[in-house]
Amino acid sequence: MISIGNFFFKYRNNLFIFLYLLLFVPSPPLFAPEQFGEKYYLYPIILGLLVTFAGEITRGITIGLAYIIRGGRDKKVYAEKLVTEGIFRHCRNPLYVGNILMLLGVGILANSLIYVGIVMPLFLFIYQAIVLAEENFLRNKFGAQFDAYCSRVNRWLINFSGFSETLNGMHFNYKRWILKEYNTLLVWLIGIFALLIFKYPQLIPDSNSRIILFSIIVVLLGAVYGYVRYLKKSGKMTDSVA
Repeated sequence: MISIGNFFFKYRNNLFIFLYLLLFVPSPPLFAPEQFGEKYYLYPIILGLLVTFAGEITRGITIGLAYIIRGGRDKKVYAEKLVTEGIFRHCRNPLYVGNILMLLGVGILANSLIYVGIVMPLFLFIYQAIVLAEENFLRNKFGAQFDAYCSRVNRWLINFSGFSETLNGMHFNYKRWILKEYNTLLVWLIGIFALLIFKYPQLIPDSNSRIILFSIIVVLLGAVYGYVRYLKKSGKMTDSVA
């Protein structure tokens, strides 16, 4: 599993592009009009948006409170230090939990039985392998310190005990959230709007209006993305806390 995890860690960023494309593969519905009536589409829309936004909120809070530098070095698992503060006090892999919720949510939003029933379990297997590879690295580097951390904090489940104390005791760095997350936010939001506009013609019956609306949304999101990227590259916005 560790060797599998190291392999997928190397290509994990490209994996998300592939996973988003799979949202548009034809599939039997999770919610069908035969079982849920004429307004069946409200179920995947409401539930999907709730789950996927919960994922981004999880990622946002995690990054804003205590960002973990584990992006890899030379496409290999790497960590500068063992981060145990912030949301990492309550879950060892909150960023991955956020990713799982985000993808599960858009899978529900796509009303795709194949995505939820086949793609997501495969994704969970890949993530489990990646986490085992990361843990192998961390255990070799930090030894007993990492073992003690594992003994008190769950790998996947978020323990909400003392959660309010964690939030109150730390500063939320919104600039760091924006600068670290704007790439993810662009792809995620475009995917959400694409599903809402083209998967559910009931919301906007006219096809030309759907295309125009989606084009406007993409342009606006692209403009915001370009502006944030400019601020980051020019140094006019940094994630340092004054």
